Amino acid sequence: MAAGMMAERGLPKVAFIGTGGTIASLGRDALDILDYGATGRRLEAGGILAAVPELASVAAMVPVPFQAVPSPAIGFAEWRALVGLCARLAADHPDLAGIVIGHGTATLEETAYALSLTLTVDLPVVLVGSQRPMSALSTDAKLNLVAAVRTAAAPESRGRGVLVVLNDEIQAAREVTKTSVARLQTFRTPDFGVLGQVDGDHVRYYRRSERAHAPGTPFDIRDLTALPRVDIAYGYADADGTAVRAFRAAGARGLVAAGLAPGMVPPGEAEALEAAAAAGIVVVMSTRAGSGVVPLSTRLRERGILSADNLTPQKARILLALALTVTAEPEAVARLFATY
Repeated sequence: MAAGMMAERGLPKVAFIGTGGTIASLGRDALDILDYGATGRRLEAGGILAAVPELASVAAMVPVPFQAVPSPAIGFAEWRALVGLCARLAADHPDLAGIVIGHGTATLEETAYALSLTLTVDLPVVLVGSQRPMSALSTDAKLNLVAAVRTAAAPESRGRGVLVVLNDEIQAAREVTKTSVARLQTFRTPDFGVLGQVDGDHVRYYRRSERAHAPGTPFDIRDLTALPRVDIAYGYADADGTAVRAFRAAGARGLVAAGLAPGMVPPGEAEALEAAAAAGIVVVMSTRAGSGVVPLSTRLRERGILSADNLTPQKARILLALALTVTAEPEAVARLFATY
């Protein structure tokens, strides 16, 4: 049924952008739930919607062609394109209730956080993925998509920033992370829990994320060709700073340390990070623990290293790279980390 005809029935209009990933994938057969990527078969946005005809009773869907790739292939260029595409959809469809973006789960949280800092529209934008391909027995792709569309269409979703919906749970882009390779309940918010839940056709919220988000941030990536280089140095016993020195040689303008909890690194790594900060590279300490705030200790202050607050290393990298598009002054960067 055409979107216009459905809209006449009073259904909300929701755009769906397909970027690929497991939710778009087709395996060899219904029992192929692990090696489906080997087939190379992925549905475009229209094909994904066609595979879930039940959406016709939920919203007037607008399929938006984009691409169909594994999520490890998605990064800054795609984030910039999605920012522009969402703006065009909002302009072309004044009656649009929300936007859903289908995405592979490997980097879904990174795209969600990047968009939550850079979008220029105030519509609900929901990222959705699946742990099992569309072709699998007991796939989660179809119901995840229905839940995401219901969330994007709900008036209560406005003003909450970019959302992530899988497994009937609504999560904040800044806070959520993938915690399991294959389990359906992989997306979790360790410190704070879900924002809400989707139970059947009911979208219910129970809390709100307090950190600032788009639109209205200082991060405008629409005319950028690339983000400043920011790398992540993973902390481990006996780390001696080799990776830090290599990242400096490669031209890094910022470094995130995925430190040992609660925000420490071995002596050799600490010396390399301190030298990087002294050389004008902005260094931020996160933790490999996956949860909790890195305290801005006297030791970090003396070494010129900032705290990532409770951001995971991969999200701290995104915020630091965006921060460096507007300032390289450590105190100003620290304020951005306290805001977003």
